[in-house]
Amino acid sequence: MVREDVVIWYNPQCSKCRGAEDLLGAYGVAPNRVLYLDDPPARAEIVRVLGLLGARSPLELMRTSEPRYAELGLADATADELINAMSRFPELIQRPVVIWADRAVVARPPELLVPLLESKGAVG
Repeated sequence: MVREDVVIWYNPQCSKCRGAEDLLGAYGVAPNRVLYLDDPPARAEIVRVLGLLGARSPLELMRTSEPRYAELGLADATADELINAMSRFPELIQRPVVIWADRAVVARPPELLVPLLESKGAVG
């Protein structure tokens, strides 16, 4: 059964996304998949997730190696410009992102989920 309180920003082509989903499953957690490339998160949701990550900069959620990052000249961008770019071009968002209530983790590698799973009482 899918848990509506656990969300994964998911790209089915990404091995890290599949690995994170497998790890969640090993702990008995079926996340609600959000195909963020098809349904990009709104700016407000990106801001919320940055807060849940405890990120000091939007760059912590950004794929700076994506060609689009260079194409848009984001190296000198402000925080607002980076957030707007992620909302408009979701391929710039790091993946996978797992959001569980009041916390979020960029699960790259998937093992970064283990402390979150253990803090939520999930059993592997």
